[in-house]
Amino acid sequence: MSFLLPKLTCKKEVDQAIKSVAEKVLVLRFGRDNDSVCLQLDDILAKTAHDLSKMAVIYLVDVNNVPVYTQYFDISYIPSTVFFFNGQHMKVDYGSPDHTKFVGSFKTKQDFIDLIEVIYRGAMRGKLIVRSPIDPNNIPKYDLLYQGI
Repeated sequence: MSFLLPKLTCKKEVDQAIKSVAEKVLVLRFGRDNDSVCLQLDDILAKTAHDLSKMAVIYLVDVNNVPVYTQYFDISYIPSTVFFFNGQHMKVDYGSPDHTKFVGSFKTKQDFIDLIEVIYRGAMRGKLIVRSPIDPNNIPKYDLLYQGI
C-alpha cells in the first residue's frame, strides 16, 4: 500500500513539506518500503488518508534517504511516525519516555484517526504536546537505547 502515499526522497523535500504544510497535521512515516511492519502501517495510513484529508497530510520517508532526520529524531526502530503542525514538531504523551515519535504500527485505523484528531485540536489551540487518546495496551513497548552515556 506504500505506493498509494506520496514519498519524500531527500532532506530538501522533507524540509519543504515541513515549511509548506499549513493548518494541517503533517504526518511523516519514517521506515522502509519493504519492511513488513512498515507495510502494515502504510496500509492503515493509506486507508485513512482520504478521511483525514481536511486535517492531515501524510508522507512516507525512507530512513536511508534522509540520514539527517533519522539521526535528529533518533529513529532506531522502524516504522516511526513524527507529527508537525505549521512547521512545529508536535509531541504526544504516549505514557512512555519518548514523546517525539510513535514507534511501530497502529493496531487499528481508529487509533490513528483518534490520534490525528487530538493532535489537530491541540495544535489549533496552540499546544505543542498533547496526551495520546490511544489505549495504552495498543501502544507498542520498546526499550530506549541511549548510546554514549
